[in-house]
Amino acid sequence: MQYRIHREGDAQNTPSSASTPVDNWERNTLREVLLAAYQEQRRARIWRNIWRGVAVLIFLSLIFGLAEEEGKTTSVQARSEHTAVIDLTGEIGNDIDDQVQILRDSMEAAYENGNAKAIIIRANSPGGSPVVSSIAFNEVRRLKAEHKDIPIYLVAEDMCASGCYYIAAAADKIYADPSSIVGSIGVIGGGFDFTGLMDKAGVKRRLKTAGSNKGMGDPFTPETPAQTQIWESMLSDIHQEFIKAVKLGRGARLKDKQYPDVFSGRIYTGKEAKQVGLIDDFGSIYSVARDVVKAPELVNYTPQDDFSKMLSRRFGAEVKAKVKETLSEIW
Repeated sequence: MQYRIHREGDAQNTPSSASTPVDNWERNTLREVLLAAYQEQRRARIWRNIWRGVAVLIFLSLIFGLAEEEGKTTSVQARSEHTAVIDLTGEIGNDIDDQVQILRDSMEAAYENGNAKAIIIRANSPGGSPVVSSIAFNEVRRLKAEHKDIPIYLVAEDMCASGCYYIAAAADKIYADPSSIVGSIGVIGGGFDFTGLMDKAGVKRRLKTAGSNKGMGDPFTPETPAQTQIWESMLSDIHQEFIKAVKLGRGARLKDKQYPDVFSGRIYTGKEAKQVGLIDDFGSIYSVARDVVKAPELVNYTPQDDFSKMLSRRFGAEVKAKVKETLSEIW
């Protein structure tokens, strides 16, 4: 039997602790693979950042290019005779757009230009606040009186009803398509009465007021005959102001004697509205600018500071969606 003594100094020379060529090859291979993966990720990150920067530059160039082109187009058109266009859209007095301020600013800008032969208000609205409509009516008439040499026409597109027609009555002439919806000279107010439902459910309303009519209109409190009379009187007063404005604006052109239901709140097609005298003739902004104003070039004076609107107007909804999709993929 043989015995072999291992010394401490010889431990590092033992075959078990020595690095074999196979171990070195595996370690080197693993290191090279990890290094290559890191470098590949780094290159990908660098190129991704580069393409992001390129996308941002393209997007900014697109914005500035559109804005510059829009400004040049308006400037060139505004230096020659043209027809000014002002958009009146959406619900009147919806707290999103101040229609009165838009009309005032746009009309004043057209007047200051000096090359606008006429102003067309392009209307597409179901109506809204009678107060805002009344203010707009009076402002249009005031500005029209200060600039008598520049006529104001209103062209109704799909709809110009109720408060929109209130404003339209201030124009020198009103045009519409035969299929447009026009009129609705009336006032509406309403609510709900849940008192019968409360009685069935055994629920009672505890409403504390100082003043017998302070809770008027509360849907959980019965309405008294006096309150009903108050509501009817209020609506009648507002309606009469509406009627007075329409008569003032339309004058003898309005055939309210032959058509007594014109103030009943009913709506008319453009074809019917012409018979009643609510509009003067059929036409679009293009035909009115071309045939009536004799200045076919249109310049829109409505404030357009929203880029998405400008992008939609220049390229259309499909191209805008494609641009957004491309940018999201790059990002």
